[in-house]
Amino acid sequence: MPVAPLPPEALRRNPSTLLPKFKSTEDVTAASGVIGQDRALAAIEFSAGMHHNGYNMFVMGPAGVGRHTLLAQFLEEKSKSEATPPDWVYVHNFQVPHQPNALELPTGRGTELKRRMEDMIEELNSSIPSIFESDEYRTRRNAIQTEMEQRHETVFESLRKKAVAQDIVMMQTPQGFAFAPVREGEVMRPEVFQQLPDDERKKIQDAIDELQKELQTILEKLPRWDKERRDAMRNLNREVSQYAIAHALEDVRAAFADHAECLKFLEDVQSNLIENVDIFVESEEPAAARALPFPVPDGAMRQSEALRRYSVNVIVDNSKTRGAPVVREDNPLLLYLVGRVEHKAQFGALVTDFTLIKSGSIHRANGGYLIMDVVKLLSQPFAWETLKRTLRAQQVKIETPAEALGMISTVSLEPEPIPLQLRVILIGERQHYYLLSQHDPDFADLFKVVADFNETLVWDEANMQRYVTLIASIARQQGLKPLTRDAVVLVIEQSARIADDAERLSLLVGKITDLLREADYWAGKNGHAMTSAADIRQAIVAEENRVDRIRDRALESITREIMLIDTDGAKVGQINGLSVSEVGNFRFGRPTRITARIGLGAGKVVDIEREVELGGPLHSKGVLILAGFIAATFGADMPLSLSASLVFEQSYGGVDGDSASSAELYVLLSAIAEVPIKQSFAVTGSVNQHGEVQAIGGVNEKIEGFFDICKSRGLTGEQGVMIPKANTKHLVLRPDVVAAVAEKRFQIYPVARIEEGIELLTGMPAGKRGKNGEFPDGTIFRKVADRLREMTEVRQRFARQRNSGEAGNDRAS
Repeated sequence: MPVAPLPPEALRRNPSTLLPKFKSTEDVTAASGVIGQDRALAAIEFSAGMHHNGYNMFVMGPAGVGRHTLLAQFLEEKSKSEATPPDWVYVHNFQVPHQPNALELPTGRGTELKRRMEDMIEELNSSIPSIFESDEYRTRRNAIQTEMEQRHETVFESLRKKAVAQDIVMMQTPQGFAFAPVREGEVMRPEVFQQLPDDERKKIQDAIDELQKELQTILEKLPRWDKERRDAMRNLNREVSQYAIAHALEDVRAAFADHAECLKFLEDVQSNLIENVDIFVESEEPAAARALPFPVPDGAMRQSEALRRYSVNVIVDNSKTRGAPVVREDNPLLLYLVGRVEHKAQFGALVTDFTLIKSGSIHRANGGYLIMDVVKLLSQPFAWETLKRTLRAQQVKIETPAEALGMISTVSLEPEPIPLQLRVILIGERQHYYLLSQHDPDFADLFKVVADFNETLVWDEANMQRYVTLIASIARQQGLKPLTRDAVVLVIEQSARIADDAERLSLLVGKITDLLREADYWAGKNGHAMTSAADIRQAIVAEENRVDRIRDRALESITREIMLIDTDGAKVGQINGLSVSEVGNFRFGRPTRITARIGLGAGKVVDIEREVELGGPLHSKGVLILAGFIAATFGADMPLSLSASLVFEQSYGGVDGDSASSAELYVLLSAIAEVPIKQSFAVTGSVNQHGEVQAIGGVNEKIEGFFDICKSRGLTGEQGVMIPKANTKHLVLRPDVVAAVAEKRFQIYPVARIEEGIELLTGMPAGKRGKNGEFPDGTIFRKVADRLREMTEVRQRFARQRNSGEAGNDRAS
């Protein structure tokens, strides 16, 4: 039976009959969430509900399918019912200063501890100096100082009297203490001393030496006495300040009496304050410091730096969080993930302390959910490996890239790691998931859950009603004008076209949203209160016009006969194939001339594209398949003695895919049978070894590409496109193509087998082997078989002549 062209209603499905009754989207209840993603939603619920390690989630699907929207909606509701995680603070470690301690505090208590510690320091800043300025303290301090001075005076006075009793005086010189003999109340001059008798001079010298020894003994005791004075002053300071410090910490202790680690920290604070209470007393800058050639901290700065050790650094404050936190990290640098230790310049050096520790997104998301884009994460050095280590260890440790590489050995801060309870959610496309699964052995253990988002939704009555509610909700959420019923119909048709399937609707919500926004713009330009079908169509056309420059140039090159494409007449060994070009997000189809030439040979079909390395593996596979069909159909009872070549004419780039294999088979049969092919047809479809024509992609763009060429030259009613029958369910053609088909100026034929296609292209029956094993006369396949048999006979005759010639030469020799 001859193949009938498709009717117009088969080329573009009309959703009007399945739409609910409404005048505009104002009459439609908005959708409550993303539709058609039940599988993905179940995976998200499972991952969020699992409390075991490793059940982190990878959300995969194309961009614009609603991954972020569905995640945000679900986690926003789910997190509200979960417990709010605790606060985390870093405090000074008084035992090991370079290893700050992390304290876990109940929700909202971190800022309270920080505030109370600041109040405590402020109170001590006023109370401690007051104590040190009191009369009682001054009296006791003066007593210690007086006692020490009296001790010094007593020992020196005793030594002085002992010297006087021996007619020796103790003098204080710029070089220190010295002893000298006296006579008649005056110091003896050296020349007088040298004139004394030896016995007297020796007696005086021995007495001076003995006094010198006693002086040395006294001088050696002075540092110990000064230390005793300092200890006494320190004990006095402790004694007078201990009560004030304990009183200042009393409120903090009472507020955190139920927190053992916090109480331990407060005990360390109290002990350290008592030991360093003098930081609250201003001291004058030493003269030595004033004489230095570089700046040094003044008293106020030294006090401020010293008091920082009693501060509290709140790195996670959940006081304003309701439920579990949901954190999205858009820039997953290592420092932004696990936190960092900042530095500040001070007198020509970089210094740091625990108050300069900054939290990362993992800290802020601890106890909740962290969402990241997998491409951004993998593009940041060290971020992926650090995230894996963190998830395996179940604790977050602040480290720098240099530390991760072991490039530094200087002493720096080593903040105590914080225990982690976190669910990480990575968002990416399917290829990212499969690549990580294949190449990273840790990935499967750490990300056990995958949420796979659908791109399409079955187009039935129930789903179409849901789709209408989705369109209405997008319009309201985006603040757009309502859409008329006809506009909704056109949006649904365009959705099917985006899906490349007349039986499915696209779930690429991002593209639908863009279409509605752009149509709303044109509705405003056109002065419409509602977005009409004309506005939708104008938005579609305008979007194509913005990106179709290359398509126009390709069409122009054909109409100007730079690229050779025939759309009428008939030729042997020549056919119009169809291909799809993709420029960014824009796809368009265009015809390509395919030719075949044959000659005597060993039955090999040469793919010229592959020979010059322009053909991809899929295209080469298609050529080998059609060669298999030729061999099975015509070479069962005789060897094939042809050599055939196939080529895409004027193709200067790579060729891949098998969608032209049926066209290549047709043109090869034409060349063998020497039967012309109608050039008013363009052909697409792959073929298997049994001669069945198989579905291909981009069928709408391919049909429209050839239609545009024919339209520019004038539609005759003879022109058309042959497509695989399996692709009829994918047809969502442009309205102008459908109109041309309805007016019988253009035709589209669904072909299931090669026999059907060759009959359309040549106007001759394909033929079927009879009981005698021969094809009927007047058929294409009979002509092919006869020509192949003729070529075989020619080759055999040539072989016999060559063999007989070689035998004659042997006899002659």
